[in-house]
Amino acid sequence: MILGIESSCDETAIAVFDPKIGIQGEWIRSQIALHGKHGGVVPDLASREHVKELGPLIQLSKSKWSSGQLESIAVTYGPGLAPCLALGVAAAKALALALNIPVKGVNHLRGHVWSVFIDTHRADPSHFDDALDKVLPHLSLIASGGHTILCRINKDRTIDFLSSTRDDAAGEALDKGAKLLGLGYPGGPLIEKLAVGGNVNAFDFPRGLGRKSELEFSFSGLKTSLRYTLEAMEKTAVEVQMSDLCASYQQAVVDALARKSRAALQLGNYRSLGLSGGVANNGLLRKTMGLEAHRKQIPFFAARPEHTGDNAAMIAFAGFVDTARVLAGGFDLKIEPGLGL
Repeated sequence: MILGIESSCDETAIAVFDPKIGIQGEWIRSQIALHGKHGGVVPDLASREHVKELGPLIQLSKSKWSSGQLESIAVTYGPGLAPCLALGVAAAKALALALNIPVKGVNHLRGHVWSVFIDTHRADPSHFDDALDKVLPHLSLIASGGHTILCRINKDRTIDFLSSTRDDAAGEALDKGAKLLGLGYPGGPLIEKLAVGGNVNAFDFPRGLGRKSELEFSFSGLKTSLRYTLEAMEKTAVEVQMSDLCASYQQAVVDALARKSRAALQLGNYRSLGLSGGVANNGLLRKTMGLEAHRKQIPFFAARPEHTGDNAAMIAFAGFVDTARVLAGGFDLKIEPGLGL
């Protein structure tokens, strides 16, 4: 069994994964209410919350494991906020020392990539390797508040980076758009809620970089376009057309993500498509990406809603499945806040 620890940003999370069964339990403490007062994540406040929550959550997880059952501890060592990562890694090392088991360093981004296959494993753990082999090579889109990445999982489980964003991430664009609209934090869910019933064609927002062959994303122009649109409108008009503004803005983000994913699918021989990261919880994006996979006649794998944000289940699972890049750092494991894919 593997104990997963995630503390890269503003969620403290613990999970227990059994290779013979699947995720046995997961516990998470979110800090959204705390950081919402400040319009974004405050690193000092986030790290203080991790100090409060890591110990109690590890105690809760003991209902699913005994010291003789844990084979290792998988912990996020990057990317993320340095003080938050440091606390998670310190907790992992302390527990590993007490239990005399190894520590595995897991790349948070790769945790997102692999999260879409948690259900595949759960459906038939004994034949998981065969099931995975049938859907590789796999095209993965990570869409979150801090990252927008396209990558490829190869047959040997190595992961190739394909593209990222030149500026804002998709989730960041949604949060900044919500701020311009006078909404709260996090902005993505609020925009999605207000977009219901809105006219997606009411406002012509840009869809990022134009060339189909270019896989890089760009969302800064979208945010700027929204700002100029709002500056040209009366306050009452903004209130009246809030639903249309949100629908049009959300559609522009989703279209940009789908367009680049479609281009990537055309450039490679993929056998499946995956969607993960916090923005993957957006209903319109999940539907749109599912249609892209259907168009190519390949399976679509989307992370479960509870595994789209920062969670320890994906970290524990990656500690099991990501044989190509799990870092066996042990007690020498160091955090890497700027770690890439």
